[in-house]
Amino acid sequence: MNVKYSLVALALMSGSAWAQLADTAGFAGEISLSTGFYSVESNLNTHDDNKDLKDPTLSQTNDAVSGGLLLPLGNLSYTFGNNLNQQFYMGTSREDIATGTLAFEMGYKYQLASGMIIDASILPTIMSGEVWADPYKATDRQTTDEDGNAYRLKLENIAGSKFSVDMAYATKDVESERSGFASADPQVIANRDALRRDADTFFFRTDYKYMVDQTTMLKPRLSFIKSDADGDANSFKGYGVELSYFKFLGRHQFALTAGFDTRDYDANNPVFNQTREDDEMSLFAAYEYANVMDWQDWSFISFAGFNSSDSNIDFYDKNELIMSVGMNYQF
Repeated sequence: MNVKYSLVALALMSGSAWAQLADTAGFAGEISLSTGFYSVESNLNTHDDNKDLKDPTLSQTNDAVSGGLLLPLGNLSYTFGNNLNQQFYMGTSREDIATGTLAFEMGYKYQLASGMIIDASILPTIMSGEVWADPYKATDRQTTDEDGNAYRLKLENIAGSKFSVDMAYATKDVESERSGFASADPQVIANRDALRRDADTFFFRTDYKYMVDQTTMLKPRLSFIKSDADGDANSFKGYGVELSYFKFLGRHQFALTAGFDTRDYDANNPVFNQTREDDEMSLFAAYEYANVMDWQDWSFISFAGFNSSDSNIDFYDKNELIMSVGMNYQF
């Protein structure tokens, strides 16, 4: 039976000798549906149970909020051109899912004769959602919309090598900014502008695909992020390091990613009279079993992730956990 390459195998193939963007011209894709569990311990989580802060002095983190989730994911691509070297696509890529990035993306790929791939895309939803209008208000906090776009450029297998770079530029706009408005502290009132969250952000990451053997790949990454917010207290620079491990054993496919990031903010936060510094650790694991129950094109999928952020300002401490299982169909 022909077992289609999937989650980890796809990443392994892209790390070895380069191939076409797809096996055949035309449309291809997949769709998956997963169910799972999440837990978030953060003062910034906008769940209804998090409207009131446990500690009016803002020195503690609220209790974790948890619940079930339903995750429909997938992607669709159209491949064409000489040697199948051009592709339009939309959805969530397998490699991003395998390393913990769940974001909808629309883009275009072009593969040069050297094997280098130029990939330009837009992520229209990654910067959108809800935030607290005034996150520092002790009781009955209200939400407001956060909108924006992200634009991404990836250069894979640069000059035929195993080096790649991933760059993005993103904008964020908070519709009703009320940070600090509930405070009666003269220092906060005089410096509210430092708390504004509208921002332009630049992200850069580089990685190298190292083939341990024909079924195993390591991918180390280095990253840099710079965010210029309207409020200096929310502007920052950050650096990160990450290592992914991919393994393909017959129908079994595994991916494990560990990362560490640090962020230093530009100016004093008037609410806490401190300049914020964050250290963040993350772990993410993904597993796929192809042709489950001998159903060709169907696979069992599962992933779990943990993220923990430790700040010198306790208000910003965060712990997140997600686990899911589901089924995936390729066409």
